[in-house]
Amino acid sequence: MKCNSCSIVELPAWELSRQIHEKKVSCGEVMSAYLDQIERVNPKVNAIVALQDREDLMRQAGEKDKALRSGRDDGWMHGFPQAIKDLEETKGIVTTYACRIFKDFVPPADSLMVARMKKAGSIIVGKTNTPEWGFGSQTYNEIYGATANPYDTDLSSGGSSGGAACSLAMRMQPVADGSDFMGSLRNPAGWCNVYGYRPSWGRIPSPGLELFMNTFAVRGPMGRTVADLALLLGTLSGYAPEAPASLGKDENLEALTPYNVHERLRTCVRGRKIAWLGDWDGYLPMEDGVLAVCEKTLEKFSELGVTTEKIKPPYDPAAFWKEIWLPMRHFGSQSLKIFYDDPEKRKLLKPEAIFEYEGGADYSAGDIYIAAGKRSDWYRAVLNVFKTYDYIAVPTAQVFAYDKTIHWPKEIAGRKMDTYHRWMEVVTHWTMTGCPVAAVPAGFNDRGLSMGIQIIGRPRSDFDLLQFAYAYETRNDWVNTHRPKILD
Repeated sequence: MKCNSCSIVELPAWELSRQIHEKKVSCGEVMSAYLDQIERVNPKVNAIVALQDREDLMRQAGEKDKALRSGRDDGWMHGFPQAIKDLEETKGIVTTYACRIFKDFVPPADSLMVARMKKAGSIIVGKTNTPEWGFGSQTYNEIYGATANPYDTDLSSGGSSGGAACSLAMRMQPVADGSDFMGSLRNPAGWCNVYGYRPSWGRIPSPGLELFMNTFAVRGPMGRTVADLALLLGTLSGYAPEAPASLGKDENLEALTPYNVHERLRTCVRGRKIAWLGDWDGYLPMEDGVLAVCEKTLEKFSELGVTTEKIKPPYDPAAFWKEIWLPMRHFGSQSLKIFYDDPEKRKLLKPEAIFEYEGGADYSAGDIYIAAGKRSDWYRAVLNVFKTYDYIAVPTAQVFAYDKTIHWPKEIAGRKMDTYHRWMEVVTHWTMTGCPVAAVPAGFNDRGLSMGIQIIGRPRSDFDLLQFAYAYETRNDWVNTHRPKILD
């Protein structure tokens, strides 16, 4: 029995893979359905950019069908239409980094992550929108404009993987890639009611210009189900010599297929304990309703035999921001020097990028070393929490989605924000641990806006965390029960 166009785009990625491999639906039908969906809904949200020629994409899909008929299976993503975050280089497809300096740049080769997705069978249909260089959790830029929230198109989708999260929520691609320094896989997932996953450091190789010192940004998967997250994580992970700190394959992830993923993710979580940090004992300002949405949903864990306890901050949060986050964030942005030093190119950088680069002048090499030492103290404090608890939980953001024409909120609950990213302080702590973080949908406020929860696992416990997120999903299927109304 064939799937019709509408039902194809509603399928979770694991099921779509089964349908393709069992020849219940062709790669051509899948491509046509997704391109029709993009044509129908993308103008409302502006999530996918640099869309490629339909005729050529249909030709590539036809080649995938021919391969299956001849017995060649490229992988679980065989024939998947994929749009890639516009911070990843894509061979033959413009990659702008959302910066006017690169508005016409066409890379000669794919990034490692894109190459792995292609090897698994995907077809690249375009890019997903992002803020310039990924700075700021609001997806807008002067090349493509802003990406809207799927639940209210006047509002922001979050960022920097805002285009990726929105395209998933709008059923414009089966799974999505993203990256995360300051919540870029977590905030947009929460605002778009999908799943985001910041993996352990090194789980997905992240080669770049500097290979040894920058341990902040990671690549990661996004999906509409935890099973989809796990499958894409397995595809993207594994050692690569281009990234010397990358980890070897996780056998549990490597063994996953669309046919066994549910069985392998299913586990008993009874007796496990969550440490709920919430607003860090009142330190973080929160928009009204954020904590209520999260805490109401956390109560569902009791049905699984899981205990949630509120804890005191394990580290001085004000000291964390000033003595660890700011120096490390500025340090991690010094790659912009080549553009900043050119007066003409500097004019094309947005203020947030200039703020990050110039902030580095305030710190000496000795200051960075001291900050790294304090970061180590923070890590040890987190390990101490894990002696009592299995997971730590906090919201994915301190506010609900706001006007997409505003670059960043200037205050929360009456408290002024002193930097463009202070309003996202709730995500910073986990960036600096290297621990895996699953961003799961938490529910909606009375205005119909979604919020998420970050569930932080022990170091390198990716598969365990995915199993826990899967158990959560069985009691909180927000994705399928609260589809964006504009889809209808």
